Amino acid sequence: MDEGAILLWLRRDLRLDDHVALSAAAATGRPVVPVFILDPETETLGAAAKWRLGQGVAHFAATLAGIGSGLVLRRGPVEAVLRDLIAETGARAVWWSRSYDPATRPRDVALKAGLRAAGVEARSFPGVLLFEPWDVATQSGGPYRVFTPYWRVVQHRDPGAALPPVTALRAPGVWPDSDRLEDWAMGAAMQRGAAVLARHARVGAQAALDRLDLFLNTQMAGYAAGRDFPAHDHASGLSEPLTYGEISPRRIWQRVQAHAAAGAGGAEAILRQLAWREFAWHLLHHFPQLPQANWRPEWDAFPWAGDSPEVEAWRRGQTGVPFVDAGLREMYVTGRMHNRARMIAASFLTKHLLSDWRLGLAWFADCLTDWDPAANAMGWQWVAGSGPDAAPYFRVFNPETQATKFDPEGTYRRAFIAEGQHTPPATARAFFDAAPRSWNLDPHRPYPRPIVDLAQGRARALAAYAQFREGA
Repeated sequence: MDEGAILLWLRRDLRLDDHVALSAAAATGRPVVPVFILDPETETLGAAAKWRLGQGVAHFAATLAGIGSGLVLRRGPVEAVLRDLIAETGARAVWWSRSYDPATRPRDVALKAGLRAAGVEARSFPGVLLFEPWDVATQSGGPYRVFTPYWRVVQHRDPGAALPPVTALRAPGVWPDSDRLEDWAMGAAMQRGAAVLARHARVGAQAALDRLDLFLNTQMAGYAAGRDFPAHDHASGLSEPLTYGEISPRRIWQRVQAHAAAGAGGAEAILRQLAWREFAWHLLHHFPQLPQANWRPEWDAFPWAGDSPEVEAWRRGQTGVPFVDAGLREMYVTGRMHNRARMIAASFLTKHLLSDWRLGLAWFADCLTDWDPAANAMGWQWVAGSGPDAAPYFRVFNPETQATKFDPEGTYRRAFIAEGQHTPPATARAFFDAAPRSWNLDPHRPYPRPIVDLAQGRARALAAYAQFREGA
C-alpha cells in the first residue's frame, strides 16, 4: 500500500505553493501522478473562462515538468477517467482538493464512496478557501446570511500556516498516456478574441505571487481610498489567479497580515474583500440555487423583463451610456471588469432596463476570465436587490453621477470607448478587434445614442418597485 501510486486529481489548484493535497502526496514518498480532467462540467464553462483555464493548465504542466513530474490530461466523465487511470497505473489512491459548487459537489461525494467501495483510498483536502463553509456557523449552528456578522467571526480566525512550495514529486515508473491540450481547443469559442485577451492575461503561480508583492509594496496603503476609481491601479489584480488556484487565499491573507504587523496601512480593506469571496462560497454551499433562483422568494413575483434588443445592446457595449459601455468593453478586451464598473453595468441592466439579473449573470460567465460562480451569483443578486445582504432594492445607480465621482477626468471611459476620439488608445481599438464580425461594429461611426433616458429609466424602476412592494 505504501508504494502504491497516488493519482492527484487537479482542478482549480494550479500551483505548488500552499497546496494541501499536493504537499500531503509529496510527503508520502510514493509515486504521484497529477491528472487534469476535462469533464462534462468543465466543458460547459463560458468562452473566456475556458480559454483562461486552458492557459493555466498549460503553464502548470510546464511547472510540474520543472520539478521532475508531469501532468496527465484526459477527457471524459470523471469516474470513468479515474477508473481507467487506476487500471493503467496500479494506483491505490485518488486525492483531490475539494470543490464547493453545486454542479460538482454531489458527484464528488458519490465518487469518493464508489472508490472506497472498490478498495481505493479516496481523500479530499481543503485549499480553495480560507475556511470550510461548514466550519463557520452562527451560534444556533446555521449558516450566516448577512456579511457583517460573518466578517466579525472570520476576521480574527487563524486559517493555519501556509505550506511551503513543493519542490519535488516522485514520478511513476511509467507515465500513462496523455491527451494533447491543443486537441481540446479550449479557446475555440473565443475565436479572434483570444489573441486580444492574451495581451492582458497574467498566467501562472509566479505571476500571481509577483502581483501580490507589487500590491503589498506599492498599492495596499491606498487600496481603501482608491479601489473605486477604475482609472487608478489600486485593485489587487488577484481575482483571476484565485479563480484558477494559482495562488491560495491563505497565502494572501497571511502576507497582508504580515505587512500590517510591520506598519503598512490598508490591510482591513483587502482582508474584507477576501472574506467577501469566502462569504459568497459559504452561501453557495448552503444555498446551491443561488445562481438560478432569487435569494428572496418574494422576488419571484417581480416582473423582470426577458431578453431584448436593449439587453443585446448592453452586451455589446452599445448602450450609449459611457460608464456602462466602458465596463462592458473592458471585460471584452481584458477578460476582467473593475468592481465599480461591474456594479454600474449590473444596475443599468436590472434597474434602468428592468431586465432579469440572470441575463447579466450568464453574460459575465461567458466573458470573464476571473469568473467565480459564487461571487458572480451573489454580486448580481446584490445589485438587483433580490439577494443576500443586498443593496436597498430601490437603489438605482446613476451612471453619470457615478462617472463624475469615480472617473472625473473621463480617463477610464476614454480607455475603452474609441468613438469620438481622434487617436483612441490601444485598449479602445482592441474592442473592435475582439468583437464578433457579426456585430458589424466600426470605431469610426458616431457613438450610439442612449437606449434609455436615465431619469425616465430610474422613474420606471422606482414605480415598478412601488407596485411590487404594494402587491407583496
